[in-house]
Formats: sequence, structure tokens, C-alpha cells
Amino acid sequence: MASTYTPLGVELMATGENAGTWGTKTNANLNLVSQLTGGFAQVSIAGGAGTTALSVDDGALTGTAQQRMIEFTGSITGNRIVTIPNDVETFYILKNATSGAYTVQFKYATGSGGTFTFATTNKGTAIVFATANDGTNPDILEVQTGGDVVDDTSPQLGGDLDVNGNSIVSVSNGNIPLSPNGSGVVQITGNSTQSGTLRITEDTDAGSNYVDIKVPSLASNVTLTLPNNDGDADQFMKTDGSGNLSFATVSGGTDWQAVKTSTFTAVAGEGYFVNTTSGVITMNLPAGSIGDEVAFIDYAGTFDSNTFTIAANGSEKIEGSTADLTVSVERAANTLVYTDGTQGWLLKTK
Repeated sequence: MASTYTPLGVELMATGENAGTWGTKTNANLNLVSQLTGGFAQVSIAGGAGTTALSVDDGALTGTAQQRMIEFTGSITGNRIVTIPNDVETFYILKNATSGAYTVQFKYATGSGGTFTFATTNKGTAIVFATANDGTNPDILEVQTGGDVVDDTSPQLGGDLDVNGNSIVSVSNGNIPLSPNGSGVVQITGNSTQSGTLRITEDTDAGSNYVDIKVPSLASNVTLTLPNNDGDADQFMKTDGSGNLSFATVSGGTDWQAVKTSTFTAVAGEGYFVNTTSGVITMNLPAGSIGDEVAFIDYAGTFDSNTFTIAANGSEKIEGSTADLTVSVERAANTLVYTDGTQGWLLKTK
């Protein structure tokens, strides 16, 4: 009776066979078993879309499917398939070391059984078990080790997550929720170089065009609560002084009036462009029609931050910047008088 071979090539010697060569054949078997349990081979699968068949060589160490760990190498320019014979039953450690953004599928030679596939960007390792569980459609099963978060329903980090220059993305128009537990928050932390910053950029942009939302230097905690609606057209957002934001409608007129160089009567809600190199500009305030505040705006149209209180009455306020304006104020009846040594500033009634 002649010797036979296992699906992985180990020789099974029959009684009375191989007289005088048992030692040689036994050593060959032991070497093969050693390779099957701990061997490593690199197999090039370079090329375009196609299939590479791993082989089993009976009684020899040359079969590409007779290794414990197999590293796939080469530049691939299409999706590749790697097959093993249908009767092989063992587990493999596979490493995808190919270059090229294409899939690498590991499967049995024929049939419609389960397979394992390295995704286009997965240049890592995997443990798979070749089951030989069906003579026609055997299955390849991935052995889960906890490193694949797809199959771990409660994954936890053992340290900081380094994305290594990559992005966290979703598929099929999916959202990416961040859900802290209980009273926890989603925190964006700064470092020694800059304060905490949220950057929003276009998905097709490399980062040259973006919007940054940055935390300023703070003396205490600040909480801003957004409104529960999107407001109406032409409204602006205001705060109640406690961080609660809401939409409000501008009251009064919004038109800027003609250039003023001397005395004029103010209208509630309107603004005036004042143009003078010297002298006194007098703005008459009709009694009861205009509030107690008047704002100076620089020529670029932005409000300045400094506030000056009129000591004579104690109720009127002027907002302006001493870097832009030199203003003296007095009130006589319902008249505010402004002396300005500069040229070209805007005055807006509240």
C-alpha cells in the first residue's frame, strides 16, 4: 500500500513502505510540521485585477500555502484574489504589505463559501481560519482578537488615540456622533502653542481655506446657550448678559443720513456721517424720542469697545475709541454737543 498525504502535504507512510528511508521521510515530515506551525513566507501578488493560487506540495517545504504566516507583497493595480485548495484546514496569520489602493481577498479556490478581504486602505494583519467545512463551499472565517472595533460592541482605549494623519470618516452619508455620558462634555483642548480651536474646512480642501472657532483667554468659565430656533430674516443675535442667546429685530431706522458738518436734528434709530476738521457739531435730540445712548462707529463700520459716561447728567453714554476720536460732550436741554478734531466718523443713535 502506497503512502498518502494530508491536505497540507504531510506524508502518511503505509505499513511496509519506504524501507530504509523512514528516517529521511520522518525528518521531512517533522520539518514540514514545523513550517506549518510557525513558518513565514512572503508571496508577491503584484499586478492588476487577478488571482494568485497558493499551493500545497506533498512532502516538501516549497508549497506557498504551507506556512503559518504569509505576507502579501508587490504593487497591485487592481483588486487581487488569493486562493488556497478546498481541502486545506488550518489557520493563517495574513499580512497585507502590498502597495496600491485595492482590495486583497483571501478565499478557497472554488465555491461560494465565506471569504476574508483586506479593504483598499487596510495594510495591516489578520488571523483567519480555513474551515474546510464543506467539500463544495468551504468557509474562511476571520478570528476576532478585539482589535477590530466593527465587531467589538464596547471598545475601550488603553491610551491616547493617534490618528496618524488620517481622518475619522463614515460611509453611506452617516453621521459621526460624539455622545458623552451623564454630565460629561465634548471637550476640545488647547496646548502650549494655542488655545482650544475647532477648525472647519471643505472636504476637498487640504486646509488652506478654513474657519477657526477659537477660545479666547478667559478669567473664568463662560457658557453660551444658543437659541432654540433659527430666527427670522434680518434679525441679529443678542445676549441677556448671562450667556443666553436669542434672536432680536433691529428697532428704528437703519439708513445712514447725509454728511453732517454743523447743527442737525437726530431721528431715532438713524445714523449720520460727520465730516469736520475742527469746530463743533451739534446734534439736537428731540425730547422723549431717542434713548440715552449714542454710539460712535469708526469709518470701517465696526463698533469700538470703550464706553464713556457723561458726568454732567450721569445717564447718557457714548461708545467710541480714543484712538479714532477726540470728543468732548456736554448736554444742554435736549442737545448733545460734540467737538471733534478728526475727520470722517459715524454717529448712530440707539
